[in-house]
Amino acid sequence: MSKQLLQKQADTIRFLAADMVQAANSGHPGAPMGLADIATVLSKHLNVNPANEKWLNRDRLVFSGGHATGLVYSLLHLWGFNVSVNDLKNFRQTHSKTPGHPEYGHTHGIEITTGPLGQGIANAVGFASAAKYAQNTLGSDVINHKVYCLCGDGDLQEGISYEATATAGHLKLDNLVIIYDSNNITIEGDTSLAWSENVKKRFQGIDFEVIEIDGHNFEQIENAFVQAKAATKPVMIIAKTAIGKGSVSMEGSHHAHGAPLGEEDIRLSKEKAGFNPDEKFIVPAEVKGAFDKLIIGSEAENKWNDSLSAEAKAKIEELQNPNYDAVEYPTFEADTSVATRDSNHKILNAIAAAVPGFLGGSADLGPSNKTELKGEGDFPNGRNIHFGIKEHAMAAIANAMNLYGLYRVYSATFFVFSDYLKPSARIAALAGIPQHFVWTHDSIGVGEDGPTHQPIEHLSQFRALPNFYTFRPADATENVESWKTALKMNAPTAFVCSRQGLKVLKNEKAYGEVSNGAYLLKKRDNAQITIMASGSELMLALQTACHLEEDGIIANVVSVPCFDLFLEQEQSYIDQVIDKNTRVYAVEAARGLEYYRFADVVYGMDTFGASGPAGDLFDEFGFTIPKLKANIIADFKN
Repeated sequence: MSKQLLQKQADTIRFLAADMVQAANSGHPGAPMGLADIATVLSKHLNVNPANEKWLNRDRLVFSGGHATGLVYSLLHLWGFNVSVNDLKNFRQTHSKTPGHPEYGHTHGIEITTGPLGQGIANAVGFASAAKYAQNTLGSDVINHKVYCLCGDGDLQEGISYEATATAGHLKLDNLVIIYDSNNITIEGDTSLAWSENVKKRFQGIDFEVIEIDGHNFEQIENAFVQAKAATKPVMIIAKTAIGKGSVSMEGSHHAHGAPLGEEDIRLSKEKAGFNPDEKFIVPAEVKGAFDKLIIGSEAENKWNDSLSAEAKAKIEELQNPNYDAVEYPTFEADTSVATRDSNHKILNAIAAAVPGFLGGSADLGPSNKTELKGEGDFPNGRNIHFGIKEHAMAAIANAMNLYGLYRVYSATFFVFSDYLKPSARIAALAGIPQHFVWTHDSIGVGEDGPTHQPIEHLSQFRALPNFYTFRPADATENVESWKTALKMNAPTAFVCSRQGLKVLKNEKAYGEVSNGAYLLKKRDNAQITIMASGSELMLALQTACHLEEDGIIANVVSVPCFDLFLEQEQSYIDQVIDKNTRVYAVEAARGLEYYRFADVVYGMDTFGASGPAGDLFDEFGFTIPKLKANIIADFKN
């Protein structure tokens, strides 16, 4: 392929991106223009099939700098994905296929929603991790693709990038190639304002192969990709580039980062590159032909399909179509005491026994979270993933593993440390990624570790997150039913589990099911009040209801294992669960303000807890039968 054609391909990308941002009067032209030469050469090496974006052995390309969508959408159009010139013209417009940051499931060909800087690097590590496990279990003749990630200075400055790439180096992910657009520019100006890190030494220190190139030299770019494809460890390509490359007035300037170049600059830049300055959104025929992946992508997929053995096809079919109905869930004897983290451990192992694509791990808390899959070995050869003390990267890695196409992956930590992974949980919710989050040590029941380790506001935080379903089971049996519900949902779910033992309830319900999010557990004739609770506070609610009868107050009791699901129920169901003629109380050893959606009074936490034995703390903060009873009587009789 001639250098002249390569240059024309790269310039086509540049001016498509510039035209898109100019038409929208919004966006980021600098990075797409600076990366155009690299993207052009990478395109030669990338194996994708626009006719089947889900082809399992395709290369994955992750755009960690999601703001550089002018590059993303230009490439998808040029390759033959369902992104038209009209879609490019509607860049950043309401309901267009080309939003400001790429979104999985919204735009054809987008592998994952990256969003905040650094996410994409961790997602790329997740795809590479899933591919490495698939390669180790299915065979290198079945899975042998690469994972490419385009990132910039901002991605590498975010802490998640170190967490994720350190994991990639440890796992020796030789299928991962990160391309660093090193243009030394951030929004405020030169990176030297706030950053003086030696990136080469950093990545050599975590066992990456590092290749340094001129990001505008086609020969050096080509050689770098050839070398990367033959590497025996993960690769970091440091490409020195000029932001806004090709702009006659803003090349190399931070002003090219996040604003249109202006009509005059674009005209002069096109003219200088030999393009017609009066034409916009132009793709020369020879450029489209050089980029197009429809024919060669279909041929590559057909060749791969033909090479698969019957055994490999059967294994892939089983992984892609898990039979959750085959799970033989554990049973638990009523009136025994079982911490929900312990019942969760048995449930995880039961699922893994029936579903070969079910795997996961913890952020160095496996023995405490109770997440080990017994006898299943260690990742990347086995199903127990040791993420290390890297909560944010763990969640982002697991997000990508869940979208790889073969696996259902869970991650785990203490509930209070969900703070560290909230951005990744939010992306999972936004993109509908069915990751299972296991969060133990759910309340002031953590006890002596004190307020730094006692999650107070966290339930409210995640219940407020759209398309995210937080289960806080009251006992082992509710935990089983919660998992049955969660496994069939196409959304992220969280299991908030206790460290302390919780009494297993008799399998008796007055009305409704766990799958409805809340149900009427105990119904009494002529009830005057309703008490709502989740988790460890449900038994407190039941016992307090019995004691209230001594004072002539008749109470119904409602269990709320998943507040989010309850909100989605028809009003007729809600009215059956919560008697509108009763005064409603909610009790939860957390902030609990969301209960005011249904409750007249909420007994929750107003502080961050304290350090002391768990029993003392429940008494201190009012979560005992005498104190809850006294509070309800004082309110009801006044």
